[in-house]
Amino acid sequence: MAYAVIRVRGSVGVKKDIADTLKMLRLHKVNHCVIVPENEHYIGMVKKVKDFVTYGEIDNETFEKLILKRGRLAGNNRVSEEIVKEATDLSVSELAEKVMAGEIKLKDTEVKPVFRLHPPRKGYDKEGIKRPFSVGGALGYRAGKINDLIIKMM
Repeated sequence: MAYAVIRVRGSVGVKKDIADTLKMLRLHKVNHCVIVPENEHYIGMVKKVKDFVTYGEIDNETFEKLILKRGRLAGNNRVSEEIVKEATDLSVSELAEKVMAGEIKLKDTEVKPVFRLHPPRKGYDKEGIKRPFSVGGALGYRAGKINDLIIKMM
């Protein structure tokens, strides 16, 4: 299992320890997305920055679409099925499954670990980016709803 973490808010007024954690997660800009494994270290980091990001469990189908649509290689070249097959001897769906299972990491392949997304079509949720998801906002944990947001942002 893996989590998709998307930065929602900017960096003005961010405390140093939270800014450092965002940097460690490679979330340098708004609408950047990273995939992190489900372990206690990453979960602690994500919970620390929960007021600046939204996160949730990503499914294989959405992750596969994310790699093909928004994945980039060195030199900002697009990812395609052929390039992934040539570099890793895996199809994109197999790559997505292995990354989700924690068998390999994206940084070990030629695919960049950060996905640059568009702002979501028709915006975030009703209450905006300053309230938690549980009360209608965009921040924090999205139980099963992160896939819908990623689709809106691709």
